[in-house]
Amino acid sequence: MPMSKAFQKRLFPRLPALIEEFGTPFHIYDVEGMYETGRRMINAFAATPYRQYYAVKALPDPYVLQFLHQELGFGFDCSSVPELTLARGVGARGEDIMFTSNNTSDEEFEAAASSGGCILNLDDISLVPEVPEPFPNLACFRVNPGKARTGNSIIGEPFDAKYGITLKQVVPAYRAAMERGATRFGVHTMVCSNELRGDYMADTVRMLLEICATLQKKLGIECEFINMGGGFGIPYQPEQNGLNLESMASTITLDLENFELAYGWRPRLLSECGRYVTGPHGVLVSRVINEKRIYKRYLGVDTGMQDLVRPAMYGAYHHIDVLDPHGRPRGGRRALMSVVGSICENCDRLATDRSLPTRAGKGDIIVAHDTGAHGSAMTGNYNGRLRGQALVMLSDGLVVLSRREETERDLFATLNFPSGFKRT
Repeated sequence: MPMSKAFQKRLFPRLPALIEEFGTPFHIYDVEGMYETGRRMINAFAATPYRQYYAVKALPDPYVLQFLHQELGFGFDCSSVPELTLARGVGARGEDIMFTSNNTSDEEFEAAASSGGCILNLDDISLVPEVPEPFPNLACFRVNPGKARTGNSIIGEPFDAKYGITLKQVVPAYRAAMERGATRFGVHTMVCSNELRGDYMADTVRMLLEICATLQKKLGIECEFINMGGGFGIPYQPEQNGLNLESMASTITLDLENFELAYGWRPRLLSECGRYVTGPHGVLVSRVINEKRIYKRYLGVDTGMQDLVRPAMYGAYHHIDVLDPHGRPRGGRRALMSVVGSICENCDRLATDRSLPTRAGKGDIIVAHDTGAHGSAMTGNYNGRLRGQALVMLSDGLVVLSRREETERDLFATLNFPSGFKRT
């Protein structure tokens, strides 16, 4: 959702000084807002054993990860060796980490088992014999419900997804894990992204509980946890209604209580949200460096796809604020214009035909909202463009540089140059 009034109050008056110190562009993340969201999640599920595992892929920032782990007690969902390194670097150990990879390599299995291990969440039944000895005592599988559930435009339909075991493979997969020595179990799924319907998430939990009942009946397993995945949505557009977290949590808690009444036990509830936790609490700050008026009006900024690719990839909407060079929001009349970068692709833009203040122009500050998840993490160096820096606003108001801007030296660091090649 567009940044909160509290975040604006903390940030906008300081923008001119931050720009003078750091230059533009930069992402900046607000941990106070993240804390409020995290506490809201914890409180919503207070009536049932619950833990949130932050999806590191959403924002692999060490300051943010350390804050979420130390201040909120969050674990981490990881899907690569570098993500494991980041999670362990901020103090996460063992069952603080769930490793959910797909097409997993031997090296990834070895990394998952090192440094105290983690919860190994297997993506396919064929991986059971590939896990090196000793096989983990705690085993989990990702379940893909196929045509039994629908997805959305971001994550696609489950039936077409490469992830997880089928519903028919559930019992054989867990039996295979038992034969390798597993005695503790969990079950996981991830079937949506940016979902604003609480009933959809509640239906996901019911599906997982049905799987738990099947595993008890067929194999005598009492699953220790169910992981409903992430997918909690945020309203990117100001007029959108947000997810009713409390109502959803109340429904899910009741379903868990009813399961316990029927079976005499209940699994712990896990989630692995990324976007919901950090998305609204980050913005991309840039400056207008050119203004162009042809068939349409364009504001050219000193950033683009190299710092925020979602509009190009998904046609995603990110709310835009225009501030004057002193950090004051532009008001007055508005007109349609696009905010564009410098990459040689017409999709390189932060906004298309957006209603913005007519007084917007060269030197103004552009603030793109909701970049705290899947913003900087998804970017690249196409066209030789260099990615900008990242700042974190800590709870005491101190702003720290968590990632410096890239240089040409960084871009060329992995290249081997032929003899006679002259670098300036």
